[in-house]
Amino acid sequence: MNYAEIKKNDIANGEGVRTSLFVSGCRNRCKNCFNAVTWDFLYGKPFDQAVEDDIIASTRPRWISGLSLLGGEPFEPENQAPLLAFLRRFRTALPGKTVWCYTGFTLEELLGKSGECRACTPYTRELLGLIDILVDGRYEEELADITLAFRGSKNQRVLNLSATLTTGEPVLYLE
Repeated sequence: MNYAEIKKNDIANGEGVRTSLFVSGCRNRCKNCFNAVTWDFLYGKPFDQAVEDDIIASTRPRWISGLSLLGGEPFEPENQAPLLAFLRRFRTALPGKTVWCYTGFTLEELLGKSGECRACTPYTRELLGLIDILVDGRYEEELADITLAFRGSKNQRVLNLSATLTTGEPVLYLE
């Protein structure tokens, strides 16, 4: 897996001050995506142990709330295994930090409830279980709304993923 960028001290992609990892690779290709350069799976640099170490170190301070995963598309099949291995390590190293993830897939698609799922892999459910807040749904330009917190269009949801997976029903974190 490659990554496009790491933003330290990021305040735009989740609550609090965060470290944000922008992975490379996305087949969703939303019209007027804010980060289209990340569509290419080969864009950026290899995601390796040194990068993982850097992210964990930058997220360790008390005033950093957690990690945000963006892209590109974290749930592209090629990205899931490396992200799962990293999130296992991250959760062990920093158990009190939150993990936010932005995806163009809906939760229902990722769980295979919407018919065929090109993003469903043997890693998907465990990966979802390591994420606290999921911002789901493709960016849809005709539904864009700059007043929305932590998302770009009205179709996107900010889900409390822990509660959602427990109840089996979508639980919104933010309206």
